[in-house]
Amino acid sequence: MSRPITDTSAFIAVPEERENEGRHWGALSPAVQLWVEVLLLILIGFVMIFSASSMVAVKKFGDSTYYLKRQLVCILLGVGATIVMSRIPYKVYRAYAGYALIGAICALILVLIPGVGSEFNNARRWFHLKGFLLQPAEYAKVVWVLYLSVSLCRKQDRIKQMRVSFWPHIILCGIVCGLILKEPDFGTTILMGSLTVVLMATGGVPCKGLFVLIPVVVMGVYKFVYLVPWRLERVTAFWNPWTDPLDSGYQLIQAWIAVGTGGVWGKGLGAGELKLFYLPEPYTDFILAVIGEELGFIGIAAVCLLFFFFFRTGLHISRNSPDQFGSLLSLGLTLMITLQALLNMGVVLGLVPTKGLPLPFISYGGSAFTANCLAVGMLMSVARNAEGRTE
Repeated sequence: MSRPITDTSAFIAVPEERENEGRHWGALSPAVQLWVEVLLLILIGFVMIFSASSMVAVKKFGDSTYYLKRQLVCILLGVGATIVMSRIPYKVYRAYAGYALIGAICALILVLIPGVGSEFNNARRWFHLKGFLLQPAEYAKVVWVLYLSVSLCRKQDRIKQMRVSFWPHIILCGIVCGLILKEPDFGTTILMGSLTVVLMATGGVPCKGLFVLIPVVVMGVYKFVYLVPWRLERVTAFWNPWTDPLDSGYQLIQAWIAVGTGGVWGKGLGAGELKLFYLPEPYTDFILAVIGEELGFIGIAAVCLLFFFFFRTGLHISRNSPDQFGSLLSLGLTLMITLQALLNMGVVLGLVPTKGLPLPFISYGGSAFTANCLAVGMLMSVARNAEGRTE
C-alpha cells in the first residue's frame, strides 16, 4: 500500500491486456457500462421519488408531481453535466484543481454566514437560489478528490517525506472537514476523511504516517459524538431504537417495519403504507425503505447489484488508466459514490448509526445528484482516454 499505484503492476494492466480485460458486459466499453449502470439507478430513483413523495407533495403543495418535476430538472442538468465532463480530456482538470479547491473552501465559508447561507433543521448547509437549494459540501467532495489526486501525483518524487506527502494534505483536509462539520454535516465529514486515508495510502504515502491519525480520530469521536447529546442519542438509538421509539429511534423503527413488511417481492409499486406520513421524508435519505416495502428484497437486491457493478466498472477504469493521476482520480470518485451508497443502506437497515447521507442517484435532491453526475463524467473521461490508447 505504501508504493505508488504506477509501480504496482498487479493493479494497472499493461496496454496489451487492456483491450480484452474488464468488458464484463460483452462488447460494451467501460464508459458505456458506466452509463447503463448510472441511468438505471436514475430511472429507479425517478420512479421511487414519485411513489414516495406524491402524498407529501399533495399535502404541502397541492401537486402530487411537485418533487418529481423538480427532480426532473436536476436529472436533465446532471445528465448534461455528465456528457460535458466526459468530453473534456481528464488531464485538463489538473490545471484547475487548486482553483477549484479555493472556490470550494470559499463556498463552505460563505454558507456559514447568516443571511448568506440558509438554515433548515438547525443546519446551515445550503444556498437558496430561485427556489432551489445548493449544498456546497456535495461539490467539495468531488473537488477534494480531484485536488488530492493531483497533489499526490505531483509529489511522487518525495512521497516518502512526511512533511511533503502527509501533513499538507492532512491540514487541508482538516480545514475542509472542519468547515463541513461546522454546518454541521458529520456524515460528509466521515466520508471525506475516509476517502483521504484511502487515496493517500494508495498514492504511496507511508502507512506509518496514517497511524498518527488514530488518536486524532478517537478524540474527534469523543468530542463530536460523545459530548454532543443529539449525536449520542443517534448512537444509542442505533444500538437499541426501542429505548426511545417515539423520538430518536422512531425513524429507524419505521424503516425496519417498511423493509420487513415488504417481504421478498414487496407490496407493489405505489402500494407502500409507511411513506404515508409514518416514515419522515421517505423520498430523501430513507428512500431505500420505500423500495424495500414496495419492491421487496428483490428491489433492494437490484439496487445493491447496480452499485456493485458501478464499483466494479470504476475499479476497472482506475486499473486501466493511462497514468497515475487518472488511476487515483477514478478510484477516489468511485469510492466516493459507492461508500456513500453503503453508508446510506447501512443506516436504513440499522447497520450503522443514522447520518444525513442520500442514496446516490436515487434519493431526491439536486446538489448530491449533480455532484455525483460530475464525478461520473470525470470517470467516463478517464475511461474514454484509456479506450483511445488501446484502439
